[in-house]
Amino acid sequence: MTNINELPADLPIPQDDGATDHLKGMKLPHVVLKATNGQMINLGNIKQKLVIYCYPMTGRPNVALPDGWDQIPGARGCTPQSCSYRDHYQELQSLGAQVLGLSVQTTEYQKEMADRLHLPFPVVSDVSYAFQKALNMPTFVSAGMTLLKRVTLIAHDGVIEAVHYPIFPSDSDAAWVLEYLKSH
Repeated sequence: MTNINELPADLPIPQDDGATDHLKGMKLPHVVLKATNGQMINLGNIKQKLVIYCYPMTGRPNVALPDGWDQIPGARGCTPQSCSYRDHYQELQSLGAQVLGLSVQTTEYQKEMADRLHLPFPVVSDVSYAFQKALNMPTFVSAGMTLLKRVTLIAHDGVIEAVHYPIFPSDSDAAWVLEYLKSH
């Protein structure tokens, strides 16, 4: 069985395909998404510094990942990415940033992961693809599922000021965000 907490050494590295070039300077859409903390969150209403890390899908213990998952550049690593944000959460908060995870899995699916990994921040479900469509976020298809490519957005006053894409390895994302926040 695959260990979802570790990244294999031979993962393909995602290349920048330009799919996020349009995002910097865009306003976050007024999309209301259900969060793992039970709240409904309107992303466009958040005025403080906001970090939204978008990821394809977290695996579950003792459940096989989709066939070919490790061969899709950038697909593998959602659990290590979430754990990295958990481990750096206090420092991110001290820099004035609110953190949200975002995927297209259901809130119930996400809640299992958030509880298991002891995430101190909410994860929101874009199960209807409202956020993805509003920003034309890049996706890919695996095992019949349309999933988000791994992208991190940093917004302030509802405007996207920085985009991290492609992200590799996935667990380096929180450190990139910390460096960005410290220097801006």
